[in-house]
Amino acid sequence: MKSSLEIGSIMGIPIKLHITFLLVLPMFAYVFAINPQPFGFQGVEPPIIRYVLSTLTAILLFASILLHELAHSYLAKRYGVNIESITLFLFGGVSAMEETPRKSGQEAKMAFAGPLTSLIIGSICLFTYRYLISPNPMLSQNPAFLLLWILGSMNIVLGIFNLLPAFPMDGGRVLRSFYARRMSYVKATQSAASVGKFFAILMAIFGILVGNLWFPLIALFIYVGASEEERSTQAEVALENILVRDIMTKDVVSVAPSMSVEDLVKFMFEKKHMGYPVMEGSSLKGVVTFTDIERVPDLERPVSRVSDIMTRSLISVPPEAKASDVLKLISSRNIGRVLVVDNGALVGILSRTDLVRILRLRSE
Repeated sequence: MKSSLEIGSIMGIPIKLHITFLLVLPMFAYVFAINPQPFGFQGVEPPIIRYVLSTLTAILLFASILLHELAHSYLAKRYGVNIESITLFLFGGVSAMEETPRKSGQEAKMAFAGPLTSLIIGSICLFTYRYLISPNPMLSQNPAFLLLWILGSMNIVLGIFNLLPAFPMDGGRVLRSFYARRMSYVKATQSAASVGKFFAILMAIFGILVGNLWFPLIALFIYVGASEEERSTQAEVALENILVRDIMTKDVVSVAPSMSVEDLVKFMFEKKHMGYPVMEGSSLKGVVTFTDIERVPDLERPVSRVSDIMTRSLISVPPEAKASDVLKLISSRNIGRVLVVDNGALVGILSRTDLVRILRLRSE
């Protein structure tokens, strides 16, 4: 996510904060500050103490969400799945995995690990508050210990909510794992996604009836997530038996690094492609796209060269790679094409448009 800030790494996994997280954190702190006890710090004096406790509670809440995601990631790494990053955002956290384990037992365990972690955190916090803090009058009157009750309650709710059988919640993945033992992976995904959409519709209706706009907003998130999971799984399965060499464009049109940007614009309009490898003889130097051209002012285009604006860090795949893996790569990196390189030589190019065309043909 380009709108995310990396703050460190745990277990070799980059931890990022999405811009929506930076917006929602003060909102959570404010909600805790104005809510009465036991779910807030209203009445705590002086106000500075109230807002410090509220902010600390919000930070610890998202720290527990991070632990929730790390539990997913730990099991995923044990099953050989690479975790690209964990991002905290508006609705919680997301672990960016290269792939989802197809074995139903593995996916169920990996999905359940997150809610289980939240339930354990919540139970420890509530047990500590109920049996160690509450019986002691001196401790129970200290508003700082109320933090344990709030964190415990929120984590219990988080764990239960994530177990709802609806994508993109963990319960939806557990449900798909259950279905996958009885039907194909695609059919299992479709069935689990249908259940998720049904839950989303019910949640939206309930929110409208009670006049709470958060429920329709969360319902939209669930409905879109279920639909996206269904589409991405269908695409992945449709492409996984197709190799890059079978669908790549072998007659690659390239441009020279010495070409002017103005000539490149004319070349693009003529060839009707938005990106080209940059070749000097038989040597691959980089890739240039229309996005690179847009950064160059019109007056500078006649004197600017392709070598001045091209991208030198190349993303390439071998001819033996699966088309499904290329689709994941293109989607995660938000790029339009990848170069196909065999033993250091450029042998083809595969674009997002090529993959979409193949998907349409397979669906028909």
